[in-house]
Amino acid sequence: MAIIDKTIPWQSPRRQAERKPLSMAEADAAYARVEALARVMDSMMTIPGTGIRLGVDAVLGLVPVIGDVISHAISSYIIWEARRLGVSRWTMTRMIGNSMSDFAIGLVPFIGDAFDVAFRANMRNLALLKAEMERKGLGRPIIDL
Repeated sequence: MAIIDKTIPWQSPRRQAERKPLSMAEADAAYARVEALARVMDSMMTIPGTGIRLGVDAVLGLVPVIGDVISHAISSYIIWEARRLGVSRWTMTRMIGNSMSDFAIGLVPFIGDAFDVAFRANMRNLALLKAEMERKGLGRPIIDL
């Protein structure tokens, strides 16, 4: 039988184990993964002759519904990593709002495709994560936005 910490009675022992703090090296590695994924999703390449940057998110958005679901699943990974890094509930709420807006509006044909290029929810979430990490002193962001 597992011993449950009485300070958080509503959480299972597994959940309590997930909440242990990350080391600085683990936090840096998680931030680097999130940063790389956000850049690939939202600003991987520039359209020649313009300053418009787009990524895999915009390309996936061209596939009706399935592309948006896949893109949202990848965005959810970024939010999951942010949770592991210990971001506040307010920051988590904002990140989920960005992701849900991208998903919901992305479902609308044509308008959603343009919105994917303009809104860049993953880069916004990366900026929120970076600000939270700097504020808490949890790891150090490797590359500035």
